[in-house]
Amino acid sequence: MKQLPLALIAAALLARTAHSQPEGIWQGYDGEWLHVSQQLVALAEATPAEKFSWRPTPTVRSVSEVYMHIAIANLWLLSITGPKMPPDLNSNDLEKSVKTKPEVISWLKRSLVAVKTAHASVTAADLQRKVKVEGRDATVDGIYLRIIVHANEHMGQLIAYARMSGVVPPWSTQ
Repeated sequence: MKQLPLALIAAALLARTAHSQPEGIWQGYDGEWLHVSQQLVALAEATPAEKFSWRPTPTVRSVSEVYMHIAIANLWLLSITGPKMPPDLNSNDLEKSVKTKPEVISWLKRSLVAVKTAHASVTAADLQRKVKVEGRDATVDGIYLRIIVHANEHMGQLIAYARMSGVVPPWSTQ
């Protein structure tokens, strides 16, 4: 039996792996932002409305509170880079007061689009601009990195919440 060259086998495996990866993976900030945004929205939409008040213990955020935490953090961190906070984000208790599935998803989508839109308009030079956040020096690029890391951190939390409450993440059924 004739042996296939190792390089040919490796190329075939890489092609298969690259083809099966979700949209956005390995495509830089914008691609990764697209990926986490799509997953956050898909999971929120797959979660039944009555599960938005679910929390694993009384001392941690509920499902709706985690989504609202992400949305508020996106908008707040973005405001450090220049865009103004939305005028209707005028309450310190939105994380706890916005509870319904449609309202939560609306805030989430709005914050995800705000980050995508703002990032699309920054220049390479602007990414290096210095900003202050909670008394510390940072760059605009560092703030965008924090935004995407934060979204992914809470995506993991929401996947755990979903599975604990009987919700299967939609992308895991494909």
